[in-house]
Order: sequence, then structure tokens, then C-alpha cells
Amino acid sequence: MRYIDVFNHFFPKVLWDRMLESEGAARDIGKRMRGIPCIYDLDERFRVMDQFSAKNYTQVISLGMPPLEALGGPAEAEEFAKLGNDGMADLVKRYPDRFVGFLASLPMNSPNAAREAERAFSIGANALQIHTNINGLPLDDERFFPVFETAAKHGKAVFLHPSRAAADLPDYKSETKSLYEIWWAFGWPYETSAAMARLVFSGLLDRLPDLKVLAHHLGAMVPFFEGRVGPGWDQLGKRTSDEDYSVVLRNLKKRPLDYFKEFYADTAVFGSVPATQCGLAFYGADRVLFASDSPFDPERGPGYIRDTIAILERLDLSAADRDNICFRNAQKLLGVL
Repeated sequence: MRYIDVFNHFFPKVLWDRMLESEGAARDIGKRMRGIPCIYDLDERFRVMDQFSAKNYTQVISLGMPPLEALGGPAEAEEFAKLGNDGMADLVKRYPDRFVGFLASLPMNSPNAAREAERAFSIGANALQIHTNINGLPLDDERFFPVFETAAKHGKAVFLHPSRAAADLPDYKSETKSLYEIWWAFGWPYETSAAMARLVFSGLLDRLPDLKVLAHHLGAMVPFFEGRVGPGWDQLGKRTSDEDYSVVLRNLKKRPLDYFKEFYADTAVFGSVPATQCGLAFYGADRVLFASDSPFDPERGPGYIRDTIAILERLDLSAADRDNICFRNAQKLLGVL
């Protein structure tokens, strides 16, 4: 057996040090994450990974939260993106037995985001990590199309990572922020699902039929709400009187559900067996990739890796399906060895 963990997070030293030196949000994030050494300390990362050496475990690394565009203006985001992508490329080059690839991060608030994507692919990036909104703007905003177009042109996937903070959207109109971390527990799955829907109904996936998109956390809410996504959205417009959404359905080349079935997803569901079963039933073993979301478990590194492996080893899967989920789909989608 082999496990390629396609969604876990790390800050290369060159970027981490720059964040701590900067003013404002980046430095604050760095200070808060010092309590999770596995996300910035290479020795600690290797110590955690060594616990799974018998599983032939390797990683595809990506930056942690928050999005780079939330850390400053376009110039600062561009600097952080370059440092992060160069640092990731260096780690993959120096430790190929640990890190088999990386997801590039982009300065999505900059008009040069697509240019950084091109540069990142030229130094070995296997895919892009993009957050589900760009400082509050939807992903189907036309200014972001060149990024998706660049990914499709190079045959590289886009990995969607949810993004929402407590003050972004309160859960009730009478309040000014989301309480009890509802913004994360329920807000993040909603963010991912909403971003997927915008890519579908905007027609972006018809404009770029070769684009491959992976939705973090096993496609978020979509598998559980298959009935709403399917028969429910087949009736798009029946609940809306101030706009004719039937035009949207006529303009799409496929049924809405068919588009959602074409997303890829990963197994990072924090050790939940029912969620894993639901996601696999919806997407199928050919579109689900092993991922842990390490190091954000209560043990700050190994917990979600161990729990996710345990689930996959005890589910009633064929040997071929298990291989596909654990490493072959990653090899195919990301071009890693």
C-alpha cells in the first residue's frame, strides 16, 4: 500500500520568516500558528511523517490559511506568493522521498495572478490552491477567469480551499459576527459548496471543459444534499419570481448534477466514517483522493493522518478502488510519481 496525502499544509521557512517580519495580518497569523510546530518546523514535520513510514506515506504540500490576498495589498501578496511557491519547489527538490509535489498559491487580489500561476508551473507546481472567495468576491468574477484558463491550458487542477472568518458573515441578522466557530464548522462547507455552484451555473465549466477542480473535504455539502443538487436544481427558478433562472438551465450543456459529479474530492473529513462513505458513494473511487488536512487535528499533526488511513483500511473497498483513492488518482491528477 501507498498513501499520497494531497491536501496538508506547511509554510516554507523563507515565507514563514518573512511573515513574522512583516507588519499586520501576516505577522499575527505567524504568531498564532507557533502553537502548531508541524506547519512550519521541518524537523517536526518529518517526525510526524515518520510515524507513517510503514504506510509508504508521502505528501503534496500547500500553504496554510489564510489566503495570501487577505494578508495585504497586491504587491505584498505577490511577494508572499513568490516566496511560498519558490520555497515549496525547493522542498520538493530537496526531499523527494517526503514531498512528491506542491500546490501553488497565488496573489488573487493582483492582476498578475495568472502570471504567477505560469511561473509556478514552470518551477514544478502540480496544481493550484485557490480559496472559495477572493476577499469577498465570487470565483466566477470575470477578473479571475485568466487563472482558471491558465490552469486548464497547462492541464493542471485547481484545488478549492474554504475561506470564511467570524466577522465575514454573521449567522443571524441581529448579530455582527458568527459565534461558537459556526463560521468554520458549518460556514466552510457552505463556502465550498457555494463556490462549486457558482462555477457550475456561471457556465465557467462549459467555457473550460478540460478544467479539473477538486473540492476540499469530500465535496463539502454536495454529496449529502444530492437530492437538492439533482432533482432540486432541475427545477431552478421555481422559487424565484424576480429573475428568470430557467434561462440558466437552457444555457448549460448538461444537467446541474452532472457538473457536480465531475468535481474531484478528497478524504479530509476529520475521521468521519459516514462522511467518507457518503462522499465515496457520490463521487466514486476514481474521483476521490487521499488527504488528511494535517496538521490541524487535536494532536497537531498525526491525528487526522492516522484516522483517515484507518477508515480507508477498514472500509469494504476493492483492492483497485483502495489503490485509486490512496495514491493512483493523485498520480493521475497531479502527475506525481
